[in-house]
Formats: sequence, structure tokens, C-alpha cells
Amino acid sequence: MRVLIIGGTGLISTAITRVLIGRGDDVTLYNRGQTKADIPERYNTITGNRKDYTAFEAQMTEARNFDAVIDMIGFVPADIESAIRTFRGRIGQFIFCSTVDVYTKPARCYPIREDAEREPMPSFPYAYNKAKCERLLEAAYQRGDFPVTIIRPAHTYGEGRGLIHSLGLGGAYYFHRIRNGKPIITHGDGSSLWAACHRDDVGQAFAAAVGNERTFGKGYHTASEEAMTWNQYHQTVAQAMNAPEPELVHIPTDLLFKIAPKATEWCRENFQYNNIFDNTAAKTDLNFRYTIPFIEGVRRIIDWLDTRGRIHNRDEPEIYSEIIERWRYLSAKETFFGRTDSART
Repeated sequence: MRVLIIGGTGLISTAITRVLIGRGDDVTLYNRGQTKADIPERYNTITGNRKDYTAFEAQMTEARNFDAVIDMIGFVPADIESAIRTFRGRIGQFIFCSTVDVYTKPARCYPIREDAEREPMPSFPYAYNKAKCERLLEAAYQRGDFPVTIIRPAHTYGEGRGLIHSLGLGGAYYFHRIRNGKPIITHGDGSSLWAACHRDDVGQAFAAAVGNERTFGKGYHTASEEAMTWNQYHQTVAQAMNAPEPELVHIPTDLLFKIAPKATEWCRENFQYNNIFDNTAAKTDLNFRYTIPFIEGVRRIIDWLDTRGRIHNRDEPEIYSEIIERWRYLSAKETFFGRTDSART
């Protein structure tokens, strides 16, 4: 199979590229050539900027036709409009990396299925734009422009990237705090459900979609099947690191957002809700399997980071400890809870 990956060196892309090359596909990566990835050398490269739509479309017109195009870096409608102009009638399949965040939150029922409502709020641009991208591709499929397969990963992690937490989408300082027994900010009471899947399991599913006619016109989840509360999530990370039981500082999500809106956007729009998804369709059509337990996946990340000396606190925002101090101060004052001495007597 002749496969073009737009991207190809990112977290999930690396896993996909490895699988495709390993099974003998003819793989071409299109990217800016600025990111090194741990992948075999047996691939072709087209260097360019996908955001320069005129140049991108010209390069793709000059390139040979592909059996499948996997778009890993389509984030806004303009990206997809460009792809449709470029590949209409010229490819065998277009596989789009979307996200489970396209679903309306909170969901009406759990686990979330692929036919659930997809109306993310405009206040969450990442999800809002991904949903628009999906609609454009669904319309292209209905017109007969090319077959479309949509894959919606959830929280995907792996070697080379940190883990999500209440105040961000990564950062070495999170592991540094865990290892050194420092308190960890946890939104709400830490009881909302979360699930994380290793990139190698997700990558296998993408590769299985290539040339798979059963997937045409459909969307699939590639999410973890190991649901855990956020409290359990942090505790498992500590266990994987042989670190002390973490001290979890529970702070209301709305308050966190007021204090640090930029850092907690994802927390307010996503993490505070239950994120549990039905993988039945991916199991059936893509042979998707959850094979790497979270604790094992975390150990792989830690080994990767330790080997490179990358667990440190140099990237820790000053506001992290400040938020904890403010919360403890407010929690210690009875007036914070609307009570006074006279009210108690």
C-alpha cells in the first residue's frame, strides 16, 4: 500500500509509521522536517508546511496518488478544506485523526458511543474545530470525493510526552512533584473517570484502517479500557515511580479556572467530566486491543525520561505552589464556608 502520513513524527504518528513500515507498506511522510522520531529509515519524505495551503496543494498535485492518506495534523476547517481540494478523486482513502472531545459534555449516557451528540462548546476551540473538520469530511464522503475513515483517540500517551494533569497537558515537573512527594492539584473531588491509552495500541488501530473498506464512512474510538478516577490516576503514577502515596489537594474546577484560566482550560472543558468510551466498533473492524496497562505504560515513560535526564522542575509554573497555598489558607478560614462565630453560637 502507498500511504501518505501528513505529520508522521508525532506521538501517535510514530507508532503508526512503525507499524506500516514493519509490514512492508510504502510510506511517505509530509512534514516540516523539524522533529526527529524513533522510526525506521525506510520511508520517503516530502518537506513542507501544511499551513501554506497553496504550496501544500501544489506539492501534493506533483506527488503520485496514494492508496491512503492519514491526516494527523488537521486541526481547523481550513486544513480539511485544503485536503479536500487536493485529494478529491485522487486517493483510495482519507483517514482523519480526530478526538473523542468532539462529543457534547457531559454526555447523556456512558460509555459514550460513536452515535452520541457531537456539539462541543466554542469555548473549547480544539474540540469545536475538530467537530467542524469531521463534518466537512463526512460531506466529502457523501459527495463521493473519497472514502473517509475517522478515528477518535482519547488521552493517548507514550514515550516522549508527559502525562495530562489538572493544570496542563504535560510537563516534566508533574513527575518531579510525584517523585518528591509534593502535593498534586486535583480538580473537584478527584472522582470523575478518566482513561489513558498507550500510543502503540492506538497506532495499531490506525494502521488496521488503511485499505479497510469496512471503515469507510465510519468513526471509531481508540480509548483505554482501564477506567480510573483522577485520584487513582495520580496514585497509579506514584506507584509506577515507586514514589510515596501522593498528597492530593482537591480544588473546585471553577475556582481553578478563575485563578489560572489558560492552564486549566482543558480541565474545565474536559477533565471534570467522565471520559469513558465504547470501543466495540474499533474492536470489530480494526481489531483494536488494549494491551498495555496504564501502570506499565507509565513505567515506559519514566524509563525514557530518566534515561535522558528529563525529570526536573524547571518547567513548573510559579502559580502551581501558589494555588495550593491560597487554597489551604482559604480552607483554614471558617468564613470561606459562609460560617461565623455568631452563626455557630
